[in-house]
Amino acid sequence: MPRYEVTIEKDACDGIFACLTRDPRFVEGEDGLATVDPDADPVYDCAGDVTDAADRVVATFDDDRIDEAKQAAAACPTDAIVVEAVDGAEPSGPRESPESTESAEEVAE
Repeated sequence: MPRYEVTIEKDACDGIFACLTRDPRFVEGEDGLATVDPDADPVYDCAGDVTDAADRVVATFDDDRIDEAKQAAAACPTDAIVVEAVDGAEPSGPRESPESTESAEEVAE
């Protein structure tokens, strides 16, 4: 199973909550912004580590639900959510990985 990290940048989140309809682990936090709660999913037992800091929420999961997290990130109109694989899967969201910035010439070499 892939290990991945979900980051919500609080400055970018407008509380539109499009993410909540894509992945039930996304919930409205006490501050009125999106956050992640592994226990919020009524169907699946979910385990994850969540750090809720002043500027961002970072959750790390080790399960097969990375596609749901990527759908939540894609639904965010402000690009506040980034999903990055910790062990080599594709990232999703506005951040660019070093591999994605290589030119075709560099890859061909």
